Amino acid sequence: MSEHDTLLALRDALRAFVAERDWERFHTPKNLAMALAGEAGEVIEHFQWLSADESANLPEERRAEVAFELADVLLYLVRLADVLDIDLGEAAQRKLALNAVRYPADKARGRSDKYDKL
Repeated sequence: MSEHDTLLALRDALRAFVAERDWERFHTPKNLAMALAGEAGEVIEHFQWLSADESANLPEERRAEVAFELADVLLYLVRLADVLDIDLGEAAQRKLALNAVRYPADKARGRSDKYDKL
């Protein structure tokens, strides 16, 4: 199964999950965007006061917690894209292609500067 097919399957599973609970009316773009931001904040909480080394070497229990928070972010992102009728896989591919132009490897390699500063 391709990554795009995986996103579509996830989208369809979310549609069914939401429909079974009659939650469509709550899943407005505004509400989903706010929930997405909240879940992203919960990811950040796990890393807030860690050193770079600590953040790269999480204990297994914390890794499992982060995995669930990342899943929440992904689920809200996929659902928001669905409600807005955006093909998330296609949009990501377009954005990656744009970033390849903005950040040519020969100029960006080893640098963290924004594209307009390269």
